[in-house]
Amino acid sequence: MITSKDIRKRLIEEIDNASITNAEICRRLGITTGALAQYKSGRSMPSLETLANLCKIIDVPPSYIMCYEDFDGNRPTV
Repeated sequence: MITSKDIRKRLIEEIDNASITNAEICRRLGITTGALAQYKSGRSMPSLETLANLCKIIDVPPSYIMCYEDFDGNRPTV
């Protein structure tokens, strides 16, 4: 069973591994650094729209973040 903890763990890992700063992520998403911190801490989850845009920014398939697929850094693998 997929839990929000699993999703948050992948989200944090990929944000931290991204070749872009948290400040730049926030700027491009139009969110505050506080909002990003809340996503990373689990106090809140991004909307589907924000999550989809975040995945584009950090170049990770949303299906990986949502724990539907594995990701090898280049393309999804099932």
